[in-house]
Amino acid sequence: MVSLVPSLTEALAETVPERLVGATDWCTHPAGLDVARVRGTKNPDRAAIAALAPDLVVCNREENRELDVDRLRAAGVPVWVTVIETVDEALASMRRLFGEVLAVGEPSWLTAAAAEWSRPAPAPSRRVAVPIWRDPWMVVGPRTFTGDVLTRLGLVNVFGSGEDRYPHVDVSAVVAAAPDVVLLPDEPYLFTADDGPEAFPGLRSVLVSGRALTWYGPSLATARAELLAALGG
Repeated sequence: MVSLVPSLTEALAETVPERLVGATDWCTHPAGLDVARVRGTKNPDRAAIAALAPDLVVCNREENRELDVDRLRAAGVPVWVTVIETVDEALASMRRLFGEVLAVGEPSWLTAAAAEWSRPAPAPSRRVAVPIWRDPWMVVGPRTFTGDVLTRLGLVNVFGSGEDRYPHVDVSAVVAAAPDVVLLPDEPYLFTADDGPEAFPGLRSVLVSGRALTWYGPSLATARAELLAALGG
């Protein structure tokens, strides 16, 4: 198998490591993953993928291009595409992948993740903004996996309505929305203590793990507790 999604790469490497033969350059977990690299999620090396003769390539509708999926299929390479915009969809998709496609049953990390995310959302709720890029600034919007994670953490996304799933905004719009907290993940943009919080004077900023906030593999089992700890709740 070849994975073109970091979350799926980690899930496969943790569960069926002997079946994973290729992954993107962005697939950083688990540490020390020793498989062929096939470039990025948006520009995979299709020839290199085909040369690996995988029995399946796993992709995601948001992270990978339809063009690459179509051309891999045209080359005779089987491709399985996930569509994940909520935690429940992530859990269901992983169950289908491991239970129906790979026929290995439900891994323990998936069972633990389902139990964690079945817990009620903490109260009281807090209003948040989640930038994911700067220059230009972009934030998490509606109908996203991360947006559902926020809701399940008892948070209200101040940019959670509208049409654009990842709207471009001015910093002034974030400040004007007056969130209780600005969450700054370390991916896809690497926000740090010196790069990000200074843009929002007067607002509380919290650095969080992008993997905990956006990935839907084994990290789901610990992400809820990790994010609540970072928020101080």
